[in-house]
Amino acid sequence: MNPVQPTRREFIRTSSRFAAVSALAGIALPHVHAQGTDVLQVALIGCGGRGAGAASNALSVNTGPVKLVAMADVFAPRLTTAYDALKRKHAASVDVPEDRKFIGFDAYKGAMDCLRPGDIAIFTTPLAFRWVHFAYAIAKKLNVFMEKPLTADGPTSRRMIKLAEDATAQNLKVGVGLMSRHSRALQELHQRIGDGAIGDITLMRGYRMAGPLASAFSEPNPGPLTDLMYQVRRFHSFIWLSGGCYSDFYIHHIDHLCWMKNAWPVKAQGIGGRHYRQSPAGKPYIDQNFDSYAVEYTFADGAKLMMNGRCVTGSANMYYSHAQGTKGMAVVSKQGDCGLPSSIYSGQLPAIERRLWESVVPPDQQNPYQNEWNALTRAIRHNTPFNEVKRGVEASVATSMGRFAAHTGQEITWDQFYNSPTELAPGVDQLNLDGPSPLLPDADGRYPIPEPGLKRDREY
Repeated sequence: MNPVQPTRREFIRTSSRFAAVSALAGIALPHVHAQGTDVLQVALIGCGGRGAGAASNALSVNTGPVKLVAMADVFAPRLTTAYDALKRKHAASVDVPEDRKFIGFDAYKGAMDCLRPGDIAIFTTPLAFRWVHFAYAIAKKLNVFMEKPLTADGPTSRRMIKLAEDATAQNLKVGVGLMSRHSRALQELHQRIGDGAIGDITLMRGYRMAGPLASAFSEPNPGPLTDLMYQVRRFHSFIWLSGGCYSDFYIHHIDHLCWMKNAWPVKAQGIGGRHYRQSPAGKPYIDQNFDSYAVEYTFADGAKLMMNGRCVTGSANMYYSHAQGTKGMAVVSKQGDCGLPSSIYSGQLPAIERRLWESVVPPDQQNPYQNEWNALTRAIRHNTPFNEVKRGVEASVATSMGRFAAHTGQEITWDQFYNSPTELAPGVDQLNLDGPSPLLPDADGRYPIPEPGLKRDREY
C-alpha cells in the first residue's frame, strides 16, 4: 500500500478507485437491497454506548423506514441496557424479541442470520473482531456500517483491504464511522483548501488533551470475570482490542487532517510516557496506554502533522485541529472531533479581524453521525457506489504507525507498519467465553507494556 498522493487530482482518483469498481460491479450484479419491502432491517453487533448511538442514527434516517430486528454482545446486561434505551426512543422501529438477542463471541452469526441479503449489519465491537464480522457479512451478502478504528496492525489491515475488494465485487455498501468526512463544514473547508484558500499546507496540528476517558486506565481485574472478559469490558486499555487510547481517541483528527492535505503520511516518529501508574484509590494501573503522546507525521512533500494527546486529570483541556498553509490557516475542528464552525484566516493566527470565511450549516445537516447514516442508506436504496473501508483502513494505519512509533521509540514508515508480519491477536475468530485471552497477565495481574528503546520491533 502506497500512501503517497502527490497531487489533489491523483489523491481523489486513488480515493475513488473502489467506488469506480463498485460502479462497474453495479452494472453486472443485482441490486443488493432486501427485496419485497421498503424496510431495511438492521442487526446491532456490539451494544455499548457507541453501538446504541449508531443504531439510533440508523433508525433516524431520512431516506426511508429502518427497523432493528436483532442484537448481539458478549455481555447480556449491556445488550439489555441498549435495548431498553432504543425501545424507549424508537418504540415502533425496534422489534427484537428474546429469540433474536444473542450472547457470546459467536453471537454475531445469530444476529446476522436474522437478516436478509441487502439488510444492514452494524459492527460496534472492539476493532479486534472487525475482520471476522466483516467476512461473515460479505458471505451473507449484507451491507455494513462499522465503527472506527478498523485495524491496529499490518496483517489485519491487509486482510480488511482484501475484504473491501470482495464487498465491492458483490455490490455491497459499507460505511465507516469516521464522521468527519460527513461534516458539512469540513466538506466545504476541504473544497476551499483544495481551491487554494490557504495555499500549500505545510503544517497541521491536532490536540485531544483532557482527563482519562472511557476504559483507557484500568486497575487489576477484581473478578469474577476471566482475563479475556475483563479485557473486552475494558477494551481501551488493551492494544490488541482497540489500538489503545491513541488509536481509538485520536484517529478522527488524524483522518480529517490527512483529508485536508489529500495525502497520507509516509513516516512517523514520536514520544510518549506514563506519568502516573497508580489510581487515586492507590491501586496500580495495569493497562498498556501512555498518558501522554506527541507524534510527528511527515508527508512526501515534507509537510508535517503534529498529533498531541494527553489523558491527565487537572491538565489544560485542548481539543481542536488546525491547518497552516503558505497563504493562511484554517480552523478545521473548533472543538471536539469535528466541531462547528470551521473557518479560514489570512496569516497564521485565528484572529477575528483576519477571518476570511466561516462555515454555515443548516440545522438538519449539523450532525455528522446522522449524515453518514443518511448517506449509507441512500446509497443502498438508490444502488449507488459506497464503500468507505479502504480509507478507513488507511486512517487506521496512519494512526497506528504513530502509536507504534511512540511505543517503540523508533521512526516508522508507512510501508514498515503496513507490511509488518506481527498480528496482535491471531486466532481471534476462535475465542469463546471461557477461553484464554491473546494477552496474559503476570502473577501480579499486570500486563506487558510498551518500553521505548528496549522493545523496538513490537509494542509489548
